[in-house]
Amino acid sequence: MALSCRHVWNHISEYIDNTLDPQVRAEVERHLATCEICSAIIDSTRNIIILMADERVFELPLDFSKRLHARLDEVLKHEDPEPLGMVPQ
Repeated sequence: MALSCRHVWNHISEYIDNTLDPQVRAEVERHLATCEICSAIIDSTRNIIILMADERVFELPLDFSKRLHARLDEVLKHEDPEPLGMVPQ
């Protein structure tokens, strides 16, 4: 059975933590081999984990939070069921 992108997204944490059932992990890896979107999401998630583990403090630009929330609100108004309007494989 081929996994959908949404199924892969549900297993991102376990995949990164290497706690996924071996059969499911193999299915996720088969999907990642052909899906650039999910591969990018996995890579981005790993990068976020690395950044969050970094003890350095970064100062955000003035009004960053306000602009971020405004942008998120705008995107969510037009949200597709898939991220960024992309069609999963």
